[in-house]
Amino acid sequence: MLHAKNIKKRYENLHVLKGISLELETEKITSIVGASGAGKSTLLHILGGLDRPDDGQILFQNQAFTQFSDQKLAEFRNKNIGFVFQFHNLLPEFSAFENICLPAFIGRKKRAEVEKKAQELLKLLGVSKRKNHRPSQLSGGEQQRVSVARALINSPAIVFADEPSGNLDSQNAEELHQLFFRLRDELGQTFVIVTHNSELSYQTDRRIELADGQILHDSNNLN
Repeated sequence: MLHAKNIKKRYENLHVLKGISLELETEKITSIVGASGAGKSTLLHILGGLDRPDDGQILFQNQAFTQFSDQKLAEFRNKNIGFVFQFHNLLPEFSAFENICLPAFIGRKKRAEVEKKAQELLKLLGVSKRKNHRPSQLSGGEQQRVSVARALINSPAIVFADEPSGNLDSQNAEELHQLFFRLRDELGQTFVIVTHNSELSYQTDRRIELADGQILHDSNNLN
């Protein structure tokens, strides 16, 4: 599905990624781990098209999307990729339902289809009763469930999650992790998750450990 070849990235004199190559499998959850400063988030952002590499190439279904114009890249992300961040990034002036619908409206999808899909996702993620609440009226766990629903509204091929449970207590974090596995099993959803949570990383289908901008270990987990 996605193939990264010799990805390199510098920020001024700091060489963050030093030639990362990997392929992602569909319907799998891949975790990316490593110490702070290892390049995890930088790699995630480049794989997801939020940043561009200084060198190397990323192919998604044989498309070299890192070569796209900014506008075409934004359209590509909206159609093919979902994002979940540590801080949910929900828009405070909109309800949970409206936040979920926004990426699909940006993608110019029909309102009736979008609202139907949003209702289905709210139900699937267990937050139907909170659809009309604004983010400030939701718990941390509920906010992250809404952000996951927003990431899924356009049926993306891949969801990239950057420390998605890092701001949650242990119970809500575990519930969120189990939700990812459920979405993999029920929807065939592909996830790539940057995490400091060791327990989660060993539960995922694949675990990639970065150190000093390079892949130190890449292993399939036996679940």
